[in-house]
Amino acid sequence: MKTPDPSKPLGYAPMDAVHAEFDTLVAQALACPDDRLHACLARLQEHLLSHFGQEDDWMRQTAFPAGDCHIEEHGKVLASGVQVLDLVAQGNLAIGRDFAAELERWFPGHADYLDSALAAWMCKRQFGGKPVVLHARKAHV
Repeated sequence: MKTPDPSKPLGYAPMDAVHAEFDTLVAQALACPDDRLHACLARLQEHLLSHFGQEDDWMRQTAFPAGDCHIEEHGKVLASGVQVLDLVAQGNLAIGRDFAAELERWFPGHADYLDSALAAWMCKRQFGGKPVVLHARKAHV
């Protein structure tokens, strides 16, 4: 199984740390044995509640202009997670694997468009400017 690429740093350390944890938990859910899938997904859902809750709080507390759309997307993912956990508990493991795979596909776009704007907003408020993030270039063969 392919190891997922880590989330790109966005330059706001608290967000980057929680994104790294998300990557780890998704990878665990994708790779775990069937008898551990529900537990891995439950841990992932717990993480999402905390992860999204923290970001939602930042947006509300700082009057982030694009907060409503971002918060709504978080809510939809959380609602899906609840439904998936129920189905996995009933024995539908395939939907659990599909959910973890879909989170892995969904997250880079979410981070690139919604989280990066929030990271810039938080840095500007805290430090007076946008974050500077350096990315290593992949070697071209």
